[in-house]
Amino acid sequence: MAGATSGPKELPRRRSASQTCPPPRRPRTLAEVQPGSENERLGVARDSLVQNPLIAKAELGKPRRSCYTLPGYDFAYGLYLHGADGGVPEAIGHWHSMKPRPPSPREMPRNYIAMNRGALKAGYVTAHEYNLYRQLKDIRCNEDNESRFKRAPPKVPPDMTYGILARPSTPFFDLLQHRYKEVWMEQQRVIAMAQQVGKKKLQKRKVYETRTTLLRKQPPPVKLNSLWHMPHFQKVGPHLSTFPDRDAHKKAFSVYRSEIPVRCGLLAQGIYTAA
Repeated sequence: MAGATSGPKELPRRRSASQTCPPPRRPRTLAEVQPGSENERLGVARDSLVQNPLIAKAELGKPRRSCYTLPGYDFAYGLYLHGADGGVPEAIGHWHSMKPRPPSPREMPRNYIAMNRGALKAGYVTAHEYNLYRQLKDIRCNEDNESRFKRAPPKVPPDMTYGILARPSTPFFDLLQHRYKEVWMEQQRVIAMAQQVGKKKLQKRKVYETRTTLLRKQPPPVKLNSLWHMPHFQKVGPHLSTFPDRDAHKKAFSVYRSEIPVRCGLLAQGIYTAA
């Protein structure tokens, strides 16, 4: 029928722990490398073929074997503890109490202060004499001298409470009202005001004049020196004269005036014009 339902589905078969994680394979033996076997090796079968991991051949499709010799299948790994206490019945029926042990005698340390004092009183001053004195008279410390509290117990007030003081309660109202923010802002305003007052005091102070500022305000007058002239031209006078005498000067100027109409240039000092 179309409406018929099939039977219940079979649940997948669960695998055991030994199937999921199989035990490691045992090392190969010499019988497995003999001629005709699956792991046949050419040559003489030696112990190194199964004990040396560099020579041992891996098998196809199988995990690699260990080369270490393992005990037999009946060997139990781990430490076996033999029960000697009787187990739970022995613990319920009997009560083993710890018996107090007498304190073992403890060797006290050497009192070097007393030995050094005695050696100094005896007149020994060198290190060798000190060592001989310590070997002869070995003075040990007393038990009372070891403990600081036995010599001088600490002085504490009678109403002292030991432990850590309790933390004060948290001021929730100050947190909700942002009181800490307002206090911080007020502190910042005070600091800013103090800085402004300090700047104003610095500005009101008198500025001392230095030589540089004075020279900038009133520069010294600059002395204008005349241009330098050669010494043999300074004795001539206001005009430089290149003529040997006065007559030669007049003769040259008369010739210049007579040649003005025939010379070129604004000052009539050029070449002669063509006729």
